[in-house]
Amino acid sequence: MRMVNAIRSLLFLVVMMALSAAAVAQVNVAITIGPPPLPVYEQPPCPGEGYIWTPGYWAYDDDEGDYYWVPGTWVLAPEPGFLWTPAYWIWGGNGFVFHQGYWGPRVGFYGGIDYGYGYFGHGYEGGRWEHDHFYYNRSVNNVNVTNIHNVYNTTVIHNTTVVNRVSYNGGNGGINARPTSEEEAAERARHVPPVAAQTQHIQAARSNQELRASVNRGKPPVAATAKPADFKGNAVVAAKEAGGPYTPPANRGGARPVNKPAPRPEATAPHEENAPPHPANNVPRPPTAVHPNDLPPHPRPTPPNTGNAKQDRKYQQQQEKLYAKQQQDQQKLQQKQDREHQRVAQQNANQARMQQMEQKHQQQTQQMEQRHAQQQQKLQARQPAARPPQPPAPKPH
Repeated sequence: MRMVNAIRSLLFLVVMMALSAAAVAQVNVAITIGPPPLPVYEQPPCPGEGYIWTPGYWAYDDDEGDYYWVPGTWVLAPEPGFLWTPAYWIWGGNGFVFHQGYWGPRVGFYGGIDYGYGYFGHGYEGGRWEHDHFYYNRSVNNVNVTNIHNVYNTTVIHNTTVVNRVSYNGGNGGINARPTSEEEAAERARHVPPVAAQTQHIQAARSNQELRASVNRGKPPVAATAKPADFKGNAVVAAKEAGGPYTPPANRGGARPVNKPAPRPEATAPHEENAPPHPANNVPRPPTAVHPNDLPPHPRPTPPNTGNAKQDRKYQQQQEKLYAKQQQDQQKLQQKQDREHQRVAQQNANQARMQQMEQKHQQQTQQMEQRHAQQQQKLQARQPAARPPQPPAPKPH
């Protein structure tokens, strides 16, 4: 038992590190209609040095059963040397899997999607870092040299005779591209999730009804912005046209799809062998964590030791408060799922209904873990820095 608990604790740390450091969200949406084609739009001017272009993409709101457009925007890199790997969709065999974008020293795989403006399917041709300064390639970026002096001109060979607006990889009509060894290495290397400004940008897009594909028919009125979440004013660029015919999801307006997290290789074996039976019934479960009780216990936070006792106490109190809140969230979600298991068992539901319920529970558990990881990351960002060592006092002569 001690060995099992140790494995689970270690597994949790690995998963949390992957969520907080990599945060490559993979969501398998149970729909067979891929995202709409990429709309045609112009890139707004770069607002200042250090901003890197992040192309627009179609995201999915399972509550509404609809795609919505996340406008392209300029974002300050989280640290010098970091580049953006765009999000992308890929056909997963029975539904579309969404891969969230991330920041890292190298650009990884983004489905071979041609987002334009330097993102032509592989790598990034829009600029490069030289020491702590980012230099912009004016041949593919809208940069005002009066305000930004770190520029260069390199012609990029890009086939524009056949414009491909397809927004997903694989499946029927999707892009046929596979990651290179360098792109696979970039995904395994250290990288960080979208910054807070990007998260706010996504939330603003999701709450804007005009950005829903069912409303704009693939031609969003806000296709790109100069800065994240700024959807008004002169810096907003509307789409010139839709990238192709709009096809609504088959279950739009009917039964809403269920998000199911793509399996993580690290989390498969221990959960298969050690997940405790559910108290309500014996519904078959997928091999990944479905319920909060399937997850390893959260490790208690380690007290900081920066040399500043007052700051350490304050930060430790914040750690303990967050830990208690997350434990409470996990208990509440487990109780809620237990009640639903009992209701379904009493109704003698068929296997399809049970499987749908389990998929929903898996989604809820994954979303909770991602939310907890983001909360911990935000708290870690506020951790006080250690005091620099004081030089020894000079010896008296």
